Amino acid sequence: MGNSFDVAIIGGGINGSAIAYQLSKMGRKVIIIEKDQLACQASSAAAGMLAAQAEIEQDGPLFQLALKSQAMFSSLSSELFEYTGIDIEHVHKGMLKIAETEEMALKVKQQVTFQRKWDPTISWLDAKEIREMETSLSPSVFGGMYLPNDGHVQPEKLTQAFAKAAVNFGAEIRENTEVLSFIYEKGQITGIKTTNGVIHCEQVVVATGAWAAKLMRESGLDLRVYPVKGECFSIRTEKPLINTTIFSDKRCYLVPKRNGEIYIGATMIENTFDKKVTPGGIATIIERATQLVPQIKEAAWERVWSGIRPQTGDGLPYIGEHPRLKGLFVAAGHFRNGILLSPITGKLVADLLAGRQLDEGLLSAFHLERHKVTVS
Repeated sequence: MGNSFDVAIIGGGINGSAIAYQLSKMGRKVIIIEKDQLACQASSAAAGMLAAQAEIEQDGPLFQLALKSQAMFSSLSSELFEYTGIDIEHVHKGMLKIAETEEMALKVKQQVTFQRKWDPTISWLDAKEIREMETSLSPSVFGGMYLPNDGHVQPEKLTQAFAKAAVNFGAEIRENTEVLSFIYEKGQITGIKTTNGVIHCEQVVVATGAWAAKLMRESGLDLRVYPVKGECFSIRTEKPLINTTIFSDKRCYLVPKRNGEIYIGATMIENTFDKKVTPGGIATIIERATQLVPQIKEAAWERVWSGIRPQTGDGLPYIGEHPRLKGLFVAAGHFRNGILLSPITGKLVADLLAGRQLDEGLLSAFHLERHKVTVS
């Protein structure tokens, strides 16, 4: 087992694996370093929604990035299956963004008008139309925005597919290995120190999600990345209860998976790495979800879980090179959009490391110094 690579990627989650896949396809010698196991944090806890136009409500770099990434999933699903035999379960049955009050209905109608600039198939459904589409919805629902081109995937399978494809192109994965510090000489990265020895490399990518700030502090860079815990549960019914993803601005979603489960989430508890699932958190989600789909109360209970999302000070991910250490890059802080943005993040970062020409106007919004961070 050698210890010299072109690129070391720290973090075996969705984005680290996506970057490894794209770099390996280019012929780069890549290693993924993961302190636990692949996809063991936010990547396995997410619901897998690809909601570019339901969750991001304003035009801008993040919205445009999300649209580009969402458009990549259909071909990516086929591509990864061809390389790995893993079905990422890309379900393409649309989403309903629910309005539960008259005030919310006005807001959602405005979103319909805005979003139709990019997708003319998006429409407003009134109370009667929306219950014709999803008969289990509560009579109290005013209506909603129908996004026929939205979908979802199984995040853990997507992560595993990225990683397996990377390995098939020559990448190496080392789990249960923690990175302790960076090694650099004259402002150039030359390697990393880990709990299992030194790894020599020309470039390093930090893709450790909510843990990125701690590791980057060692390099003299203070990133505004902080953890937000999300608690979720799932149910199972004998017959399908819903067909489309149901999303509410009250921070509740219901995602019907191919295996018959419905994923329901999620709480948002800031500044904690504690992954315990609490009765209070689950009770809150149950209350919100049953207001939308009352029949949930009669469904079979399946399981509970939680994950730690990486949020940033302005809600935008960090994607770029360290301002002082050449060869040190970051791809972290994707918050609720990590799964959605993984295809484009993998491609962008791989192109960045390869020195390819990029859209600087787009990428500049995600640079590492935008918060006037202190570099010692």
